[in-house]
Amino acid sequence: MRSIGSVHNTLYRELKEWFGLPSRVAVDCYRDALANAKAWRNNPRKGRRPRIRKLSMLLHPGSGYRVKEGYVEIIGRIKLEIISWDRRYDGYENGEARLVYRDNKMMLWISKKIPKPQPYQPRDVIAIDVNERKIVYGDDEINKERDTEIDEAHRWKKLAEDLQKRYSFTRYPAWRRRRGILNRIRSYHRKARNILEDWARKTSLRIVELSKKLGHAVAREDLTGLINSLRKIKNKDHRKKLIIMGYKRLGKWIDWNAKKQGVPLAIVKPNGTSSKCPKCDSKGLVEIGYRRLRCPRCGFEGDRDVIGKLNIRKRALKKLRINPPGGVLAPLTAPQMTDVAPNRWGNR
Repeated sequence: MRSIGSVHNTLYRELKEWFGLPSRVAVDCYRDALANAKAWRNNPRKGRRPRIRKLSMLLHPGSGYRVKEGYVEIIGRIKLEIISWDRRYDGYENGEARLVYRDNKMMLWISKKIPKPQPYQPRDVIAIDVNERKIVYGDDEINKERDTEIDEAHRWKKLAEDLQKRYSFTRYPAWRRRRGILNRIRSYHRKARNILEDWARKTSLRIVELSKKLGHAVAREDLTGLINSLRKIKNKDHRKKLIIMGYKRLGKWIDWNAKKQGVPLAIVKPNGTSSKCPKCDSKGLVEIGYRRLRCPRCGFEGDRDVIGKLNIRKRALKKLRINPPGGVLAPLTAPQMTDVAPNRWGNR
């Protein structure tokens, strides 16, 4: 059964008669189950059968839950106290919600039906160049950089790994049987994931808000090929896994924030962005210092990350058909910068 219609014909009557569920709740049950089955089927690393690892339930407004003064009433006459919420969205209609059981607590995530913002015609592009240690973003005049949190997340992963080694013996890993140690190890891994997630959200929001303020579009590289090549590496250490996670999270939240705020988005191919001159398109850049390149044809000189950012911007301008007022690249007035912190792959 792969369609909502076939599942409805098979399970709807049984859910209502056997379990006495209201009509809307019965529909939400097999909609949620069908979504989990499809996610398992589309996962290339799926196991033998789909498993529900976390308890959750999809709820529809009105029949599944109701928001009242100071609390939320869920079907079954369960009341949850409202601790806090974002007042900016009080004027919007409630959408579907998900009831989640986590860490011995019940939480209800309520979606809001927010109308899409009106699109605008961008004047220029804020381009983003990403590497392991930092990201560089801006146009031909603005140049900003922000450090990644790979090192901090890796520190928590290392703490978890050290704790596992300390409580391991030759015959069996003792940390698996000691609940306190196991919970601490899990909290360290969760801390590492949360650090990257928080960094990706805040960084993407800062970039998109800058683009909207200036009336620009946002452009990023399509890092799917790089992520897939990293995944193929056998015996990956924690650092490589965190790099993959960081790249995926950042791309996801840039796309999400751009769509939410109505900022035009361009995703360009990453081939040659850091080895091609952004002024004359020459491919023979010469390295004159650490991560600093010069074009022997036109004399353009800049940091490798800045050159990558300018090339991404140039490709996005062409893709979005934008003619900036000052031209594609101001002649040799593009921001120059010197990289003092090593950010080569594998260096720590």
